[in-house]
Amino acid sequence: MFGSRSSKEEKAAAADKVSADLSQPRDPQAPKGRPTPKRAVAQSQRKAVVASTGNRKEDAKRARERRRAEMAKQREALANGDERYLPARDKGPVRRFVRDFVDSRFSVAEMFLPLAVVILVLSMVRQPAIQNIALLLWLGVIALIILDSIGLVFRLRKALNTRFPNEPRRGAVAYGLMRTLQMRRLRLPKPQVKRGERP
Repeated sequence: MFGSRSSKEEKAAAADKVSADLSQPRDPQAPKGRPTPKRAVAQSQRKAVVASTGNRKEDAKRARERRRAEMAKQREALANGDERYLPARDKGPVRRFVRDFVDSRFSVAEMFLPLAVVILVLSMVRQPAIQNIALLLWLGVIALIILDSIGLVFRLRKALNTRFPNEPRRGAVAYGLMRTLQMRRLRLPKPQVKRGERP
C-alpha cells in the first residue's frame, strides 16, 4: 500500500532471474545465493508452474497424480540410491560418503532394538537374579553404544575434513549417527557398500 510499485518489466525480469536460479539443483547445506523473490513474483511464478484447467476437481486430481509420481520416484531412489530423486536431506556427495562410511562398518547401535527386546523379556521374569542380569545388560549395551558413537564421531569428522575440506558439512555427523541406530537391512537409502569395504 505504501511501498514503491515496480513496473511490469521489472517484475518479468525478476521472475525470469528467479526461474533461472531455481532450474539449477542446489546443495541443501549451501547458502541460497540469491535474494528472496517479492511476493507478487513468487505468486505469479507458482501460478505459471501449476497451470490451472479451470476445474477444481481436475486440478486436484492432477496434483495428486503428480505427487504420487514424485513419491514413487523417491521410493525407487531410496531403494537404488539414485541421487536425482532422493529427498533433500539425503542428497549430495557429503551425505553419500557418510552413508557409505556408516554402512561399511558394524556398529553396536544397530543391534539396539533386538537387544532391547531380549532385555525387556529378561526383566519381566520374576526372579531377582535374572532381573539384575537384565539391568546390567541394559547398562552395558548403553555404555557400548555411547563409546561406539563417540569413536564414530571422531573418525567420521576426520574423514570428512580430509575428503571434503571446502564443502559444507553441517549436520553430516548427526546424520551418520542417526543412520547407525537403524538396522542395516532397514536403512533408507539402501546401503550401497558391503561391510569392510572402504567408502
